[in-house]
Amino acid sequence: MYNTPINDPELWLAIRSDDEQAFAALFERYWLRLYKTALRYLKDREASEEAVHDVFLNIWNRRHELDIQSFPNFLLTAIRYQVYNRLRAVKAPIVLDIASSDINEWLDHNNGESRIKDQELLRELTRYLEQLPKRCQEIFYMSRIDHLSNQEIAGQLGISKRTVENQITMALKHLRGCFKYIPFIIYCGIFF
Repeated sequence: MYNTPINDPELWLAIRSDDEQAFAALFERYWLRLYKTALRYLKDREASEEAVHDVFLNIWNRRHELDIQSFPNFLLTAIRYQVYNRLRAVKAPIVLDIASSDINEWLDHNNGESRIKDQELLRELTRYLEQLPKRCQEIFYMSRIDHLSNQEIAGQLGISKRTVENQITMALKHLRGCFKYIPFIIYCGIFF
């Protein structure tokens, strides 16, 4: 084991050179954080340990092909993927607590990645909304984007409040069907 503290990039170079002691040091450095993250969602000690071990096994097996710039970011993504796969296998809903202090404590949030994901989600939303009739799209946008009440929408469009409610219900039903395979429960003020 390393006697002096060694930073992550140096550890990674040693691991890529097949240094098992460096890998053990990396494991010791991050194992507990990953385990706590997995346990928070899986609520099962054994499954959480397996998820963490799978992450590290994958790193060791792919050490020559991986290009890891930030271990905290890479490991958080990897453990979330393992958690997702285990929860998906048992068909349990996944709810990630984005505001979790544990994640924010050891992870410098990648705003660029979040913006890209938000843009992808918005593109998907737009694509699915375009499948709806124009009037339904218009009413949905007025309700969820412009934040108008059903009564205000009805007044502006010269239709009944009940028609507005029916159109919004139809749009939401359509979107829930389109997004049913997204693994996370999303609340962004648009859907609910």
